[in-house]
Amino acid sequence: MTASQSSTLDPITLEILFNALRSVTDETYIALMRSAYSTNIKERRDHSTAICDAKGGLIVQAENSLPIHLASMIGLMKSLLVKFPLDQIEEGDLFVANDPHVAGGTHLPDVNMAMPVFADGEIIAFVCNIAHHADIGGMAPGSMAGGMSEIYQEGLRIPVVRLYRRGEMQQDLFDLILLNVRLPHERRGDYFAQIAACRLGVRRMLEILETYDSDTLRAAFLDIVTRTERRMRNAIRTVPDGVYDFDDVMDDDGLGTVDIPIRLRITKSGETIHFDFTGTSPQVLGNINLTDNATQASVCYALKAMLDSDIPNNQGVLDVCEITTEKGTLLDCVAPATVAARANTCQRVADIIIGALADALPHAAVGASNGANVTAVFSGVDPNTGAGYLYLETLGGGFGGRNDRDGKDGVQVHITNTSNLPVEAIEMEYPLLVESYGFVTDSGGAGEFRGGMGLRRVISPVDHTCTFSGAGERFRHQPWGIFGGASGASGRFQQISVAGEATALEIKPAGIQVAAGEKIVAETPGAGGYGAPSDRDPARVEGDRLSGKFTETYLKTHYGHTAHT
Repeated sequence: MTASQSSTLDPITLEILFNALRSVTDETYIALMRSAYSTNIKERRDHSTAICDAKGGLIVQAENSLPIHLASMIGLMKSLLVKFPLDQIEEGDLFVANDPHVAGGTHLPDVNMAMPVFADGEIIAFVCNIAHHADIGGMAPGSMAGGMSEIYQEGLRIPVVRLYRRGEMQQDLFDLILLNVRLPHERRGDYFAQIAACRLGVRRMLEILETYDSDTLRAAFLDIVTRTERRMRNAIRTVPDGVYDFDDVMDDDGLGTVDIPIRLRITKSGETIHFDFTGTSPQVLGNINLTDNATQASVCYALKAMLDSDIPNNQGVLDVCEITTEKGTLLDCVAPATVAARANTCQRVADIIIGALADALPHAAVGASNGANVTAVFSGVDPNTGAGYLYLETLGGGFGGRNDRDGKDGVQVHITNTSNLPVEAIEMEYPLLVESYGFVTDSGGAGEFRGGMGLRRVISPVDHTCTFSGAGERFRHQPWGIFGGASGASGRFQQISVAGEATALEIKPAGIQVAAGEKIVAETPGAGGYGAPSDRDPARVEGDRLSGKFTETYLKTHYGHTAHT
């Protein structure tokens, strides 16, 4: 059956089943989070869970899942079903994969798992999850640093393979996976959290099948996707017909290429909308390239966010977006392209779509957000235990000013919705001292509604020398404002010597040695404002002054005076 067909399910049964399926994904999401070993999953929640049908179509994604993970889950299922026909899959099988070029992933640290659900001897669904592992091997701790020029340097590449066969772990395969990563004990714990979440999801699906037969469940799958597609097409009709263009650039690729263009033309007619990225830069050596499914996830996110943010993420959203990319380009790369920092490019794609549609949908547009997942990786040997450690985090920044309110400060934006790691978690888990954590003064772009603030962390190793690597974006080019709003501030990395001297680091630094008493400063970008600063309510300007987030010089420069004066 196709999404254009309709079933005979009554609305009440459909709603009960839809919520039952959502409860499965939400419960497995929480189970994975609570069982994981690494702070990147248990604290920052960099993971997602979903249910797909027997053809690999996405039916339900957990409420707190990351939009970027939509791409990897769909990519895994497509690759899995090409390699393993349904009649070759058995109960108790569990599949694992991560590779962007042969297994539908978007970067290597995101490891996918999928487990079949059988009903009456046939596969009716797959329970899936994905988790960002703090390290997947390769030339740099954390597997995310700049300086890598081909996928082989980024870490262990896993095609779609069975980790469990008929309920039995393939121990030699698992041994191979763990041998190729740093901190195998931590990785083992995170893998088992994913495995447990898959098994829990299968059990919960079988409980649903005790009440509803397989035909009813298949009909529910169809209707969930059909009504989502219908709702998306109805929302698309509200966009004025026309052609909308927008361009922007990435700062650099970390290997010498700067000001990398992304070009977009959107053509809207009736209930169809086409995103054409022809003219975008060829793929680059550095690791900011996207596979086509990562581009698809970014497009679907941005369109849904602007049209109807309450629409659930499933195949119905994917099916309405028509996308044109050119093979071998930044947004549709081919092997052996590097992709580790692909989230930064996904964020730019989202900003570009919002910029293109801003005039058509001014109530839904926002100023450019921080446009980055600023990555900070600290690694070394704990002087107290003699054991290796690896702290990975992507830091939030400013969210763009909106048509009726200021942008949020210091948050993850658009295609990621992870949390910022608490200071207590960092200092309890790692031999690191967080000397400062707060907002970057004056970093939000002025406007009738200002942009959000960037974050500032200052971190120092305790009684040892560690290695720091990072990846930034919007460090050269500020996040722009819209409808007269000012740009937000750029981000930066610095190294502070014991004597207090500051040295600017590259946008994507790799392998920086940081001695005890030295400090790394990570400042993330702010966001652009919405509307002319002259239209800002004086009471809001006074609130800005009282908040301490802005200096008097900034307020006078952008607003002419302050309410205080």
